[in-house]
Order: sequence, then structure tokens, then C-alpha cells
Amino acid sequence: MKNIFKIAFRNLLRYKRRTLLTSLLIILGVVMVVVFSGISKSFKEMMIGTITDSMLGHMQIHKKGYVSSIDNLPLHLNLNQNQIKKLTSILDENEKAIEAYTYRIKFGAMLSNYAQTTNIRLTAVNPEMENKASPALVERIINFSGNANAFINPGELIVPENLAKGLKLKIDQEVVLVANNKDGSVNGMSFTIAGIMTGLTGPSGRDGYIHLDDAKELLRIYGPEISEIAIRLKDGDNMKSVSSMLNQDLQVITNKEDKPVFELHTWDQLSPFSTIATMVDLLIYIVKIILISIVLISILNVMMMSVYERVSEIGTISAIGTLPSKILWLFVVEGFLLGLFSVVVGNIISVLSLYFINLAEFHFSFGRMKDILLTTSISAQELVTVSIIVIIISIVSSFQPAYKASKMEPVDALRHV
Repeated sequence: MKNIFKIAFRNLLRYKRRTLLTSLLIILGVVMVVVFSGISKSFKEMMIGTITDSMLGHMQIHKKGYVSSIDNLPLHLNLNQNQIKKLTSILDENEKAIEAYTYRIKFGAMLSNYAQTTNIRLTAVNPEMENKASPALVERIINFSGNANAFINPGELIVPENLAKGLKLKIDQEVVLVANNKDGSVNGMSFTIAGIMTGLTGPSGRDGYIHLDDAKELLRIYGPEISEIAIRLKDGDNMKSVSSMLNQDLQVITNKEDKPVFELHTWDQLSPFSTIATMVDLLIYIVKIILISIVLISILNVMMMSVYERVSEIGTISAIGTLPSKILWLFVVEGFLLGLFSVVVGNIISVLSLYFINLAEFHFSFGRMKDILLTTSISAQELVTVSIIVIIISIVSSFQPAYKASKMEPVDALRHV
């Protein structure tokens, strides 16, 4: 086998131009896939990080049926004191996987500046808990420079940017919120504008923030009561395993009808951006298929030409007693070495390309988020996967020409001398 590798390597060097051109095609395919994967996956992870760190968290727990009615922000499906205690106990038991969690009340209200009135969706939070579970939330507040653990105080209101522009609201301006509680009664309170928040996906956002204590007073909620618990994990890559573990704990808690009381949703089940993330993954697979096609055609072509040009040589080594299996292995090893060399060079060029992309500091915009720095990376697992695919395809595409060469009759092959 050692001699076969030596002969195969020498054969590749004998046809330098053909070997070089084929290697360049394979290298191009490897670089295209690795660089595209690095950029697209980095973009996807950045967007997922922005959504989970500044709004949703990695997952959320609600009372059963809340999410299906979330457009109406139903207050009658809030979690009560006993339910909050049970959920808090479960989350605390899983502290190894959970970094932080936060309580929220979501509801709709009418916002008035005493001259104009419009509707607004509000999220009531405990600022310290919210900052731990959504550490990038304060980054969306325009010109915020205060204490992140106290970004909203009782009596204050953070309004979305488009409403601030529409109603010409300014910092420290007084406004009124009017809301219906779950019994249908109406209550109003005055607030001071403490901040203006940019939206994530466009100018249509109507989500504002107030303090949890203010929401309870406005909605006449007495005692602990919340709409949801948002959870931040220590490692977002473990989301599936952690959600499966939490679901097992939650399914045990049932009502009188023996049906689950709670439901848990991961961020991708709550955000439309999950569709974009799926499309990014699909594009990566398509590019990989293109890579396979490039490698397959390149290797198949060079091996077919190699067999055609070396018919007399094949006849000679067959005539002196070389076994067909060794002839087959000779051509297969040539394809393997060609793929291996191309993979090594391609991976080096790809990693350097991603490194120089980071040095160039490219910026882009996404929705309302401006001047986002693109930071690319590629995992060792991705490099290994691409390398294995290329090498396997190199071997497979070499097999048919190799099999043809091994089946040549020495007499027929020597006629070509």
C-alpha cells in the first residue's frame, strides 16, 4: 500500500497542469462553502443573539393557551402566585443550565399626550431581572447612559421610536396611559417619558416598557401575577436539550382535567425570524451541493482522462503480473490525494479569508439596527465536515475510472502502444 501511495503521488506530479487545474476547481469549491458558511452562520447567530438578548430570551413559559391568544394579550391567562412559585422552583433546580429569568406582564393600553391618543403594547418588567435575562435590551434605548439594572423606574415609561415621532414625544414629557384590567374596568395613570426605544424589524413597532409595580397598579392587580417568564440560558446551543428537560418537569403539573397547566416555547417558535434562519441553513446546504457537484465533475474528468492517456501503461503493468485490485487502488489513491491536497489548501485559504474579512471590519444594517459589525467565524467541526465530504466524493468519483482501468485486458491495452 505504501508503494501505491508513492506511485499515485508521482502520477499526479507527472501531469502538473491537469492536476493543478483540477485542484484549483476543488479549492475554489471548498473556499466558497467555508467562507459562505462562516459569513451566513455568523450573520444568523448575530441576529438570533440580538433577538434573544434584547427581547425574547431563549425560551418563555406561559399558561396553557396564552401564546395562541397572544395578539389579544389576554390578562385572564396570567400566572398566579402559586403557579409562579412552582415555576420558580423548577427554574432554580436547573440553575446549571439557566443563567437568568425574568417576570413580565404584557398588556395593551391607550397612550395620550393630552392632544393625541394612540394604542401601545406594553411590557412591564422588573429592571434588574430583565437586564440579566435580556442584557442587550438597554442597547436599544436611544442615548441611554444610566444604570442598566435600573433602566426603568416607577412612574417612568419607555416608548417606541415611531410613536415618539408620531406624537412628538420628548424625554421628561408627561403622558397618560389608560388600560382595561381583566374585569373590564378602566384605569388611567400619568407617566414621564424616560426613554425612546428603537424597533428591531422596522418602523411599525409599538412596544413600550414600564415598571412591573406600575403595571399592577394600572391594571389593579393585587398580589403576584405575571404574563410570562422569559429565560436566558448559559449556552444557547443547548436550547433543545434544556427545553426538553423543562418540558418534562412542566408536563407533570396538571389541572383538574389532567391536562398540562403550562406551555414552554423556544425563541424560534415565537419569532418570525426563525424562517430567515431556516432559509440561511437551506442556502448553506445548496452551496454544499454545488461543492459536491464541482468536486465530482472535476475528479471524474481528471480520472477519466488519466485512464485514457495511460492505457498502454495499464496494459504493461498488467502484463507483468500486477493484480487488477492494485490497479484499482492506484487510481482511487490518486483521487484521494488530489482531494486531500485540495482540502488542506482550501481550508487554509478559507480561514485566512475569514480572518481578513474581520480585519476589514465590514458593517451592515438589518431592519432598524444600523452599523452592525460583521464578525465571522467557522467552527472546527464545520471544517472537518466539509473536508470529509470533499475527500469522500473524491474517492467515489475516482472509483468508476479506476474500476474501468482494473478490468482492461493486457492484450487490448498494449495495442495502444
